[in-house]
Amino acid sequence: MRISVELEDSLLAEVVALTGEKHKSPAVAKAVREYVLRAKAREFGRLIREGAFDYPEPQAAEEKLNPVPPLKHGGPG
Repeated sequence: MRISVELEDSLLAEVVALTGEKHKSPAVAKAVREYVLRAKAREFGRLIREGAFDYPEPQAAEEKLNPVPPLKHGGPG
């Protein structure tokens, strides 16, 4: 999609340099993509820190997958 954006020449030059692109349009597109990916990663990290993903403890997960306890080796005394 084509859009018109007003950017300062110095900022656009910096975007081109930082992205490693040779032309302005691909540089701006790459910068926008990277910004969106970083914002999503930041949000995902926040959700993890806040406990939004409640994973069971490894022992509980094993018991749920395998409700039969393992045989114990060795006899009495």
